[in-house]
Amino acid sequence: MSNTPVTVLGLGDMGTALARALLKAGHRTTVWNRTAAKAEALVAEGALRAETVAEAVAASPLVVVCLLDYDSVRQTLDPVAGALSGTAVANLTSGTPRQAREMAAWAAERGADYLDGGIMAVPPMIATPAAFVLYSGSRSVFETHRAALDALAQSHYLGEDAALAPLQDIALLSGMYGMFSGILHAFALTGSEGIKAADFAPMLQRWLNSMSGAVAGFAAQIDSGDHAQGVVSNLAMQAAAYHHLLEAAEEQGVSPELLAPLGPLMARRVADGHGHEDLSGLVHLLRTRA
Repeated sequence: MSNTPVTVLGLGDMGTALARALLKAGHRTTVWNRTAAKAEALVAEGALRAETVAEAVAASPLVVVCLLDYDSVRQTLDPVAGALSGTAVANLTSGTPRQAREMAAWAAERGADYLDGGIMAVPPMIATPAAFVLYSGSRSVFETHRAALDALAQSHYLGEDAALAPLQDIALLSGMYGMFSGILHAFALTGSEGIKAADFAPMLQRWLNSMSGAVAGFAAQIDSGDHAQGVVSNLAMQAAAYHHLLEAAEEQGVSPELLAPLGPLMARRVADGHGHEDLSGLVHLLRTRA
């Protein structure tokens, strides 16, 4: 169904970007927002404004939801639950795997076909090659409405379990924030000696680009269970030198709190007899359930 009508519930920055992408792709797009004025710009571009959620849901076979959180989704859809039977719901609201499973069960009880999604983009990236969206849940919704979903960003279907998209969304964001923590610490450290961030940035970018190759190597070690596979700098060596990072920060008047948690984990893993392995073995210390 190449130009299926689509409804977008929620017109924050991301919801607005999604609706605009659908309009540009030629989909009849109905929009609703609790604050109706937020729809005005989109209406001027050709969107249809629904005055109520019930009107919005009835307008299209595919309803894309992009609200603040899952509580907002439930509060919005609960009053129209009886009208959801036979409707495809693609929920692109950020949340946890547990929330996604609960929402999928809620939708199934009301006869809706549910697809959960994680948007790996900021609003300006929507409908550009840089953006992608993770989907999990109803394969039928994904396949039937693939053209509309692809108008938003590159689509990746992960499986029938609705929790898979938010799980991998959160995992990707976790990697991002870990990187950002190191970047901020590095800038604080060099800035303590008056080095401009813009002057240091090219070297930092080059180094991080080189180190990003560790992702594939760590993945191979974790999947095989052999953390000694292809080790270049073993954990014992890294743990022995790690305190220098924290001491240098304190000497320069920089808080080590973004980096400090890694040190004790490294020391524990070495003490457990894994000093010959790679850093990837720390994954075992992070898992709190079997």
